[in-house]
Amino acid sequence: MLTTRQFKDLKKRLKKVNRVWLVTSAAAIILIIASGVIWQLKHDAGSSKNIIAPPDKCATTNDITFGCYKKELTGIINNSGAETAFAFLKAQYDKVPFVKSQCHQLVHVVGRVAYDKYGNLSDTFANGDQFCWSGFYHGVIEELSKSKGEETVKSANSICEDLRKKEAYSFDHYNCVHGLGHGFMFILKQNLFDALGACDTLSDSYERSSCYGGVFMQNIMNVQSPDKETNYASPYLKTDQPMYPCTDIEDRYKSQCYLMQTSYALQAVGYDFKRVFGLCDETPDPYRDTCYQSLGRDASGQSISDVDTTREKCLLGRDYEAQYNCISGAAKDFVSYFHSDQQAKQLCASLPSNLRSPCFEIVDGYYSTF
Repeated sequence: MLTTRQFKDLKKRLKKVNRVWLVTSAAAIILIIASGVIWQLKHDAGSSKNIIAPPDKCATTNDITFGCYKKELTGIINNSGAETAFAFLKAQYDKVPFVKSQCHQLVHVVGRVAYDKYGNLSDTFANGDQFCWSGFYHGVIEELSKSKGEETVKSANSICEDLRKKEAYSFDHYNCVHGLGHGFMFILKQNLFDALGACDTLSDSYERSSCYGGVFMQNIMNVQSPDKETNYASPYLKTDQPMYPCTDIEDRYKSQCYLMQTSYALQAVGYDFKRVFGLCDETPDPYRDTCYQSLGRDASGQSISDVDTTREKCLLGRDYEAQYNCISGAAKDFVSYFHSDQQAKQLCASLPSNLRSPCFEIVDGYYSTF
């Protein structure tokens, strides 16, 4: 029997793992943008604290471009604050397809401008929002890193220290150290291996792993970004080697890489899930299961968590191991998207008998850590 303290410690460790899974779903956004799909936390889709959203000048003048929205958001934040910018984006999310498709990138912009406005990490985070998979927080750390330059690497262990002390493994703590990975890519001229090396300077293993995820996510974002400031032809993604760089990096980086890479691999092969299952089949242990789970997250994300479509894609796996892990990733993403276990249980109920009970167990375990 666990003591109360042991139970709390166990739950905290589970949250540590699940925060990583939840927020790394953002990586798949960037690739799925190409097919017009975007993921977000469903409960955040409403207005921001009932703030009245300003009119959309870009849509009114038919200037539906990233540059226009970047300028408009900058003005809103400087005049009325970040919360009003979120109210604006939420109001336009279902009205303007461009806003939906570029939502994660746009909230990166909100984070960058907000840091310039508020001037410090704690005040900026206090005005943040997890809308569109926490891109705001990633943008904040990007801007902080750009303002500090190479000093960011030297002082990396202190940047997220207050958030770690306040609540270790919380969303704010995770987003801060994950954002460092994005920031390192900016200040180190998008050199993936230099950025990973910068993450290695962090003394905490959880923070290092979370930082790696930010590096790999930014590498994927670079080939999709509509913002010319970050639009790079990444030498670390290869259409003829869809699992690169995961195949050519040191073991300590591989888990976070494979947790992201299927999103790019799908784009590289024209969203052929069966082909990417084949790539995961060839992935060595102990990363093969992670690859299948990442593909399950993509199956959920591409279908906007549709039960039938997600099930059909996961059942393309060659055997029980592939299908089980795909369903595991998909079920977790259902819970993350809806912030509920009900839709995920509908997915479980639709599965063949050999997968049904394991799926329910995954959903119960994952949802209990929210």
